[in-house]
Amino acid sequence: MLKNISKNIAANIQYIKEEFKGSDDLIIRNIEVGDILPIKLAVVFIDGLINSEYVAEYVIGSLLSEEELKSFTVEGYKTTILESIKEHGLYSTEIKDESQWEPIIDAILSGDTVLLIDNSPTGIIIGTRGGPGRSVGEPQTETVIRGPRDGFTETLKHNTTMVRRRIRDTRLNVRMHKVGRRSKTSVAVLYIDDIADEKLVNEVIKRIEDVDIDAILDSSMLENLIEDNYLSPFPQIENTERPDAVSASLYEGRVALLVDNSPFALLVPATIGTLMQSSEDYYTRWIEASLVRIFRIIGSFLIFLPGPLYVALTAYHPGLLPTKLIYFLAASRINVPFPAIIEAFLMETTMELIREAGTRISGPIGTTIGIVGGLIIGQAAVEAGIVSPLMIIIIAVSTIATFVLPSYDFSAGFRIVKFGFYILAGFLGLYGITIGMILLMGHFAKLNSFGIPYSSPYSGLGIDEGDIKDTLVKAPIQRLWLRPGFTHPKNIQRMRRDKKK
Repeated sequence: MLKNISKNIAANIQYIKEEFKGSDDLIIRNIEVGDILPIKLAVVFIDGLINSEYVAEYVIGSLLSEEELKSFTVEGYKTTILESIKEHGLYSTEIKDESQWEPIIDAILSGDTVLLIDNSPTGIIIGTRGGPGRSVGEPQTETVIRGPRDGFTETLKHNTTMVRRRIRDTRLNVRMHKVGRRSKTSVAVLYIDDIADEKLVNEVIKRIEDVDIDAILDSSMLENLIEDNYLSPFPQIENTERPDAVSASLYEGRVALLVDNSPFALLVPATIGTLMQSSEDYYTRWIEASLVRIFRIIGSFLIFLPGPLYVALTAYHPGLLPTKLIYFLAASRINVPFPAIIEAFLMETTMELIREAGTRISGPIGTTIGIVGGLIIGQAAVEAGIVSPLMIIIIAVSTIATFVLPSYDFSAGFRIVKFGFYILAGFLGLYGITIGMILLMGHFAKLNSFGIPYSSPYSGLGIDEGDIKDTLVKAPIQRLWLRPGFTHPKNIQRMRRDKKK
């Protein structure tokens, strides 16, 4: 690729045609303005990526209708052709000079319009991005009873605007980056300058700039490339569809990443504490929010412990159970031909298949498959003597618990870990479960998210008053006068402290 554009407009047009060879959606509109000494112009854009009405009225229309350009002559005119067109020939509010080919080609591929001028070594990039896009709607993965109903879309400009509406602060910085050698996907890094830790911001930007890949098609790809430990089953970056969740996180000193063509924003750092919280916690009464958080913690253990405990107790430690319960278990399993570990794997695999089928088929059909499939298969399995009734109950409770956690990825991590616990329980009984818990807690203690301990604030590392009042339970908003300390914010105080409360 050539570095700079030429003064010869014909050479520039030929170069663009060679770069976009085979692209029938490339539009080049040749225009001549001026009566005495006509000036050759070329308007270049990709059909479908631009706002066609805007281009027709404020770009081509303004150039053809401007009286000063029609009577323009080179001799005796006080300004250059470029300056004259910028000042008198374009009605567009978003224009930029550019003399190098790389940003000009990137602008055309991004949906902007480029104006080339004969005898000028500089082109004009005009902001005309448009094309098809989804309107703002309610988030599909994070529904709330009370709270804002708007969610992010696939358009980056819309997403940054929704955050700006909630943070009307000049200290809110939006830094744009291009990621992907071929896709050149726009990534916006958002943070509040006088709150966010400078080291955290620099680390995020450094990891983004170090990404070397052909294309970024979704924020999840960027998430996998910049997280601390990609081998861990647990996410170290939080994702959300909600602009209010992003805004609240920025006020806490965290950094948000918005990726073009993706409705999911990324929030760093992410810890167990942040992944266990929901936006609705701050829109409901503090007593209700605290109770729900306790249930979430209980639910996280119910995801991966009940099944392995059942396998361990029935296979290795039946003496630990009450006598009546032992008789009940023996009676329920008298016709079951498989060991407890095989029984558990059969039902867990069946539930995962039903879950996947319900996810892939959206709408009422997916819900029907999940409900009918679970009921029919469970009842048939019990009547056929393949599994015991108690195992059906345990699998059902475990499956329901996966939907208690606000973060789907965090819940999926426990689902993956659960199969490891089954293996340990099947071979070592309660000793295996104990080993599994030690390994799991050790993994949490070792894991970091952009330099922040993943287990904070539950681990007690760097915990302060702001963390204690908004972790296991949620204090009334009058008591949340400090920001969480795990983000190391520059300004720790977010509201005036009322000593009477």
